[in-house]
Amino acid sequence: MQIGYARISKGDDQSTALQRRALKDAGCERIFEEAASGGRWDRPELHRMIDQLRAGDVVTVWKLDRLSRSLKDLLHILDRIEAEGGGFRSLTENIDTTTPAGRMMMQMVGSFAEFERAMIRERTSAGLDQARAEGRVGGRRPKLSPSQRSDVVENILSGRKTAAQMARLYSVSEPTISRIVAAARRVPA
Repeated sequence: MQIGYARISKGDDQSTALQRRALKDAGCERIFEEAASGGRWDRPELHRMIDQLRAGDVVTVWKLDRLSRSLKDLLHILDRIEAEGGGFRSLTENIDTTTPAGRMMMQMVGSFAEFERAMIRERTSAGLDQARAEGRVGGRRPKLSPSQRSDVVENILSGRKTAAQMARLYSVSEPTISRIVAAARRVPA
């Protein structure tokens, strides 16, 4: 039996109508539809579909990214489909794992996706290294300016104000004040 899976991202003003039509035209007798992010693993309709697979069934999707946005998850889902004795077919990419050529194509797609991910990781790392070399630091901006920080340290260490009072004055949390004071104590005068 050909089983279709159609997914749209939750909250989008999209519809599965285009996917449903393509899946019906491809011969799908049953279609599971879902509105959930492709990056999430907790998709009830996907799990229901996999649980109901029988040997010889073919899971069909309109595009690979409808099944999953992550290569790791995609390969995991395909392994589960294969473990149930089923096949996989993507209409847009023309991949059909029920044929030797389709299995080879899926392995090649997986290899290219892994390569692309490694290249993105490498470029990101090089960009962060370059930014650090230029003196730029990532992360959230400090909540308090250097003059506010020194005011906090001065008032707390002199005993004029408490950490709670300084936190209320500058609209920050007490742990933020504690970190500022702790950092000031570590720095030799």
